[in-house]
Amino acid sequence: MKTLRTPDERFENLPGYAYAPQYTEVPDGDGGHLRIHHIDEGPSDGPVVLCMHGQPTWSYLYRHMIPLLNASGLRVLAPDLVGYGRSDKPASREDYSYQAQVDWMNAWLVANDVKRATFFGQDWGGLIGLRVVAENPERFDRVVISNTGLPLPQATPDEVVEKVRRFRAEAPTPSLPEVFAALSNPEGRHFAEVFAYWQKWCWESEDLPVGMSVAATIDGRTTSPEEVAAYDAPFPDPSYKMGPRAMPSQVPTLPDDPSVEANQRAWQVFEKWEKPFLTAFTDNDPVSGGGEQPFQRQVPGAAGQPHQTIEGGGHFVQEGRAEALSQIICQFVKAG
Repeated sequence: MKTLRTPDERFENLPGYAYAPQYTEVPDGDGGHLRIHHIDEGPSDGPVVLCMHGQPTWSYLYRHMIPLLNASGLRVLAPDLVGYGRSDKPASREDYSYQAQVDWMNAWLVANDVKRATFFGQDWGGLIGLRVVAENPERFDRVVISNTGLPLPQATPDEVVEKVRRFRAEAPTPSLPEVFAALSNPEGRHFAEVFAYWQKWCWESEDLPVGMSVAATIDGRTTSPEEVAAYDAPFPDPSYKMGPRAMPSQVPTLPDDPSVEANQRAWQVFEKWEKPFLTAFTDNDPVSGGGEQPFQRQVPGAAGQPHQTIEGGGHFVQEGRAEALSQIICQFVKAG
């Protein structure tokens, strides 16, 4: 597998991000190895919070939360998914799959012997991380999720499946304003039809404007040009962007998508999960609205928990509502 590695100088002097890099090598599944980066901040003997980011962000997303969590005595581990941040980046879009990301993060988890952790995941951090939790339940004491899911699209109507496939194959590449218009105004359309705009735009945009797309989905604070540039830092040129381009198309939205069976197995674990499980979604995320409800209904450990609906914040709640989210996590960990 051909891989790229972002030069270290791209990560110098980023605003709010002065954390020492930590690296772990894992098998790439193709006879070689990949280097995965993570942050490890806070007291070495403190309760561990594993924070996983999604697409197209990286651990920079947690820079506002890390000091707040550390101040409460929590140790924060924040890895960069393969293809993002300071982690290695396979050079082909076809190298990225949902299963590969789970396999790589499983290997990272075991190599770092993470135990008794609180998991927090948002966006793809939840899709991947919940699978990791389900495959390593003995390593986690509790779960917190925000603006994410564990999709099982078995009930997608045939006519919707046909529309989505035709759109992906034949429609022109949508513009970013068209993508946001579709996400913000679904107008009764099935989620698979709406999300297909994001999937197609990412897959077909050779030079995906990562920083701009992140800034556009934050509510509650203005992202500075320097912060936008920091989100672009892992990607010196378009060849480094195959992970962000590929991963939306790996979200299972059709019944025959390859990850559906594995997600079913993960749900079987969570339907018996007795440990504390908390949802903290924002009230204005156009992507994941209502996504907390299946977890609250189906996970035994979610019963009676102080689930939160965070006012505002947008999709990337770690940016828009860092203090509120950090407080929720700290209180949840302290509650035992």
